[in-house]
Amino acid sequence: MKILKGFLVLSMFMCYNTFGQLKPIDYKEGEQPLSGFGIQPIKELKSKAGILILPAWLGVDEHSKESAIKLAELGYYSFVADIYGKDSRPKNPSEAGPKAGYYKKNYAEYQKRIQLALNELIKLGANPDKIVVMGYCFGGTGAIEAARANMKVQGVVSFHGGLGKDAARANDKISPKVLVLHGADDPYVPAVEVDNFQKEMRACSADWQMVYYANSVHAFTHKDAGNDNSKGAAYNQLADIRSWQALQTFLKEIL
Repeated sequence: MKILKGFLVLSMFMCYNTFGQLKPIDYKEGEQPLSGFGIQPIKELKSKAGILILPAWLGVDEHSKESAIKLAELGYYSFVADIYGKDSRPKNPSEAGPKAGYYKKNYAEYQKRIQLALNELIKLGANPDKIVVMGYCFGGTGAIEAARANMKVQGVVSFHGGLGKDAARANDKISPKVLVLHGADDPYVPAVEVDNFQKEMRACSADWQMVYYANSVHAFTHKDAGNDNSKGAAYNQLADIRSWQALQTFLKEIL
């Protein structure tokens, strides 16, 4: 009897101990193997809310995984999506540009990969009625695409993401709430793109917010981007802290 009790206690501990750990999760689109990272919170929220994280243009990276861990500490189920594929990730920025550009142009394929990752987040344990999609840079573009596709999510958050859309695409009603966290001096998102995005949000009757961060350029949340704004992409500690706080406020409001 004592041995049985000990076994049950050990089994319960091992089951519990899988929570709070970031682990690789393999999935597929057809024959294309994908591999993201998921984490279950040790102490989940009553809503069992989940956050899908879309990485920047190099694909699954430490920054996105760190965000998943921080969100799990706040009680959220989190999943880092693999957009490119396990064997197709760019090795450097020169490779990342064309790959990210392909998905921006072929947005339906981008949206499909996002939906597959959402499915994995739900399998992880997240409440399918309480999900937010967030992304960085290229992933921020993906978050906006999730809203344009009217995926079954409560909201999307773009950190220094591209906002452009082909003018030939229709402006359909957008149901998810939209939060854009934007570097005020980001040279990669020109003023005309911002203006067109805001016109799009109005035309789509979206519930949207856009926050600008002073002295901030592209990639302001990425510590490995350096601190030289003249390069167009650089880390800004204050904008990083403020944007993370804005994210938390948004999550509490809609989840």
